[in-house]
Amino acid sequence: MSKNPVTRRQFLSYTLTGVGGFMAAGMLMPMVRFAVDPALKAEASGDFKMTDMKVADITEEPVRVDFQYEQKDGWYTSDVTQTAWVYKNEKGEIVALSPICKHLGCTVNWGNENHPDQFFCPCHNGLYTKDGNNVPGTPPRGPLDAYPVREKDGFLMLGNPEENPFVNKK
Repeated sequence: MSKNPVTRRQFLSYTLTGVGGFMAAGMLMPMVRFAVDPALKAEASGDFKMTDMKVADITEEPVRVDFQYEQKDGWYTSDVTQTAWVYKNEKGEIVALSPICKHLGCTVNWGNENHPDQFFCPCHNGLYTKDGNNVPGTPPRGPLDAYPVREKDGFLMLGNPEENPFVNKK
Protein backbone atom coordinates (compact mmCIF):
# COMPACT_ATOMS: atom_id res chain seq x y z
CA MET A 1 0.00 0.00 0.00
CA SER A 2 0.92 3.59 -0.52
CA LYS A 3 2.29 5.69 2.29
CA ASN A 4 -0.19 8.46 1.39
CA PRO A 5 -3.59 6.80 1.27
CA VAL A 6 -6.39 8.58 -0.60
CA THR A 7 -9.03 9.92 1.72
CA ARG A 8 -12.70 9.49 1.04
CA ARG A 9 -12.99 13.21 0.27
CA GLN A 10 -10.14 13.04 -2.30
CA PHE A 11 -11.61 9.89 -3.86
CA LEU A 12 -15.02 11.56 -4.20
CA SER A 13 -13.42 14.72 -5.62
CA TYR A 14 -11.39 12.75 -8.21
CA THR A 15 -14.39 10.62 -9.16
CA LEU A 16 -16.74 13.59 -9.60
CA THR A 17 -14.12 15.53 -11.58
CA GLY A 18 -13.58 12.54 -13.90
CA VAL A 19 -17.31 11.91 -14.39
CA GLY A 20 -17.98 15.66 -14.89
CA GLY A 21 -15.16 15.90 -17.44
CA PHE A 22 -16.47 12.86 -19.30
CA MET A 23 -20.01 14.34 -19.40
CA ALA A 24 -18.71 17.76 -20.53
CA ALA A 25 -16.70 16.14 -23.31
CA GLY A 26 -19.79 14.18 -24.35
CA MET A 27 -21.78 17.42 -24.63
CA LEU A 28 -19.04 19.50 -26.32
CA MET A 29 -17.92 16.99 -28.96
CA PRO A 30 -21.14 17.18 -31.04
CA MET A 31 -20.98 20.99 -30.92
CA VAL A 32 -17.35 21.04 -32.01
CA ARG A 33 -18.04 18.53 -34.77
CA PHE A 34 -21.06 20.55 -35.93
CA ALA A 35 -18.86 23.65 -36.24
CA VAL A 36 -15.77 22.00 -37.75
CA ASP A 37 -17.17 19.21 -39.96
CA PRO A 38 -18.61 21.40 -42.78
CA ALA A 39 -15.31 23.30 -43.01
CA LEU A 40 -13.36 20.05 -43.50
CA LYS A 41 -15.59 18.69 -46.28
CA ALA A 42 -14.45 19.06 -49.87
CA GLU A 43 -16.12 21.94 -51.68
CA ALA A 44 -18.23 20.99 -54.68
CA SER A 45 -19.04 24.56 -55.70
CA GLY A 46 -17.03 24.35 -58.91
CA ASP A 47 -18.79 21.23 -60.10
CA PHE A 48 -20.64 21.29 -63.38
CA LYS A 49 -24.27 20.16 -63.58
CA MET A 50 -25.50 17.94 -66.40
CA THR A 51 -28.39 19.17 -68.55
CA ASP A 52 -30.67 17.33 -70.97
CA MET A 53 -29.55 19.58 -73.86
CA LYS A 54 -27.46 17.94 -76.57
CA VAL A 55 -24.64 20.18 -77.77
CA ALA A 56 -25.47 19.26 -81.38
CA ASP A 57 -29.01 20.69 -80.91
CA ILE A 58 -27.83 24.16 -79.84
CA THR A 59 -28.56 26.82 -82.48
CA GLU A 60 -28.14 30.58 -82.79
CA GLU A 61 -31.61 31.10 -81.28
CA PRO A 62 -31.59 31.26 -77.45
CA VAL A 63 -33.42 28.30 -75.90
CA ARG A 64 -34.47 27.93 -72.28
CA VAL A 65 -32.72 24.98 -70.61
CA ASP A 66 -33.90 23.80 -67.20
CA PHE A 67 -31.57 21.59 -65.18
CA GLN A 68 -31.76 19.98 -61.76
CA TYR A 69 -29.19 18.96 -59.24
CA GLU A 70 -29.00 17.86 -55.63
CA GLN A 71 -27.84 20.55 -53.21
CA LYS A 72 -26.55 19.80 -49.73
CA ASP A 73 -26.70 22.49 -47.05
CA GLY A 74 -25.05 21.07 -43.95
CA TRP A 75 -27.15 17.98 -43.37
CA TYR A 76 -30.18 19.06 -45.41
CA THR A 77 -30.40 17.80 -48.99
CA SER A 78 -32.76 19.34 -51.54
CA ASP A 79 -33.36 19.21 -55.29
CA VAL A 80 -32.73 22.55 -57.00
CA THR A 81 -34.00 23.54 -60.44
CA GLN A 82 -32.21 26.29 -62.35
CA THR A 83 -32.59 27.77 -65.79
CA ALA A 84 -30.23 29.07 -68.46
CA TRP A 85 -30.70 30.67 -71.88
CA VAL A 86 -28.40 28.76 -74.24
CA TYR A 87 -27.34 29.51 -77.83
CA LYS A 88 -24.28 29.61 -80.09
CA ASN A 89 -22.79 33.01 -80.94
CA GLU A 90 -21.25 34.11 -84.27
CA LYS A 91 -17.92 32.50 -83.33
CA GLY A 92 -19.62 29.16 -82.69
CA GLU A 93 -19.08 29.40 -78.91
CA ILE A 94 -21.80 28.12 -76.63
CA VAL A 95 -23.27 30.95 -74.56
CA ALA A 96 -25.32 30.11 -71.47
CA LEU A 97 -26.84 33.12 -69.71
CA SER A 98 -28.51 33.31 -66.33
CA PRO A 99 -32.16 34.43 -66.54
CA ILE A 100 -31.90 36.51 -63.36
CA CYS A 101 -32.26 40.25 -64.02
CA LYS A 102 -29.59 42.40 -62.38
CA HIS A 103 -32.15 45.05 -61.41
CA LEU A 104 -34.36 43.25 -58.90
CA GLY A 105 -33.82 39.56 -59.57
CA CYS A 106 -36.83 38.93 -61.80
CA THR A 107 -36.69 36.29 -64.54
CA VAL A 108 -35.97 37.50 -68.06
CA ASN A 109 -37.44 35.93 -71.20
CA TRP A 110 -36.17 35.88 -74.75
CA GLY A 111 -38.12 38.18 -77.03
CA ASN A 112 -41.64 39.51 -77.03
CA GLU A 113 -43.70 41.33 -79.68
CA ASN A 114 -42.02 44.70 -78.98
CA HIS A 115 -38.45 43.38 -78.57
CA PRO A 116 -38.12 40.16 -80.60
CA ASP A 117 -34.30 39.91 -80.50
CA GLN A 118 -33.63 40.93 -76.89
CA PHE A 119 -34.04 39.54 -73.41
CA PHE A 120 -36.95 41.27 -71.68
CA CYS A 121 -37.56 41.64 -67.95
CA PRO A 122 -41.30 42.11 -67.34
CA CYS A 123 -40.88 43.59 -63.85
CA HIS A 124 -39.70 47.05 -64.94
CA ASN A 125 -39.35 46.71 -68.73
CA GLY A 126 -35.62 45.95 -68.53
CA LEU A 127 -33.84 44.97 -71.74
CA TYR A 128 -30.69 43.00 -72.49
CA THR A 129 -29.01 42.36 -75.83
CA LYS A 130 -28.52 38.81 -77.07
CA ASP A 131 -25.06 38.57 -75.42
CA GLY A 132 -26.58 39.60 -72.07
CA ASN A 133 -25.46 43.22 -72.04
CA ASN A 134 -27.93 45.64 -70.44
CA VAL A 135 -29.50 48.16 -72.84
CA PRO A 136 -28.71 51.75 -71.79
CA GLY A 137 -31.73 53.67 -70.52
CA THR A 138 -33.44 50.60 -69.06
CA PRO A 139 -33.43 49.58 -65.37
CA PRO A 140 -30.82 46.76 -65.33
CA ARG A 141 -27.59 47.81 -63.63
CA GLY A 142 -25.31 45.33 -65.33
CA PRO A 143 -25.14 42.46 -67.80
CA LEU A 144 -26.66 39.04 -67.19
CA ASP A 145 -24.32 36.52 -65.59
CA ALA A 146 -23.05 33.66 -67.72
CA TYR A 147 -22.64 29.98 -66.91
CA PRO A 148 -19.30 28.35 -67.72
CA VAL A 149 -19.99 25.48 -70.15
CA ARG A 150 -18.50 22.04 -70.77
CA GLU A 151 -19.46 19.09 -72.89
CA LYS A 152 -19.67 15.51 -71.68
CA ASP A 153 -20.84 12.61 -73.84
CA GLY A 154 -22.47 15.08 -76.24
CA PHE A 155 -24.52 16.80 -73.52
CA LEU A 156 -24.15 20.32 -72.15
CA MET A 157 -22.87 20.81 -68.61
CA LEU A 158 -23.19 24.14 -66.76
CA GLY A 159 -21.14 25.52 -63.87
CA ASN A 160 -22.05 28.23 -61.39
CA PRO A 161 -22.97 31.67 -62.82
CA GLU A 162 -20.16 34.18 -63.00
CA GLU A 163 -19.44 37.57 -64.57
CA ASN A 164 -20.39 37.63 -68.25
CA PRO A 165 -17.23 37.24 -70.42
CA PHE A 166 -19.14 37.86 -73.69
CA VAL A 167 -19.86 41.53 -72.93
CA ASN A 168 -17.29 44.17 -73.86
CA LYS A 169 -15.95 45.89 -70.74
CA LYS A 170 -15.88 49.68 -70.86
